[in-house]
Amino acid sequence: MTHVQRFDHIGITVADLESVTAFFVGLGLEVEGTGSVRGEFVETVCGILGAHCEIAMLQLPGGGTRLELSSFIAPDHVPGSPTAMANELGLRNVSFEVGDLQAAIDALAADGYGLVGGVGEYEGSVRMAYVRGPEGIIVSLFERTG
Repeated sequence: MTHVQRFDHIGITVADLESVTAFFVGLGLEVEGTGSVRGEFVETVCGILGAHCEIAMLQLPGGGTRLELSSFIAPDHVPGSPTAMANELGLRNVSFEVGDLQAAIDALAADGYGLVGGVGEYEGSVRMAYVRGPEGIIVSLFERTG
């Protein structure tokens, strides 16, 4: 029996909701909505009494799987590892297909975001790079080449 019906979203907890939202909007995502969540619902789901967070829900133009960015007002966020590498346990990257990998890398570099490593090519079919975005978030960008 299959329990999952569709992939809805990925959630990332951030300290600076505005700057992280701007980063992903710069990649081409659109803000679907924003809001504030507090009270019994979020306390129950998160298991954190007094939880209160601000949320921005982003999506690609035309819809599809979404990206939820949350910033806790209460209790204060707990810092993660801003220099985490791909072999550290936990969610390590969010991946997007792009039309022109080099143009995407150049645009992010102009905003001060650099590569984690380099640009790799896999069997002549895909070029990929990891970019370290705000708050250490790794964004995998790939371009189909074959």
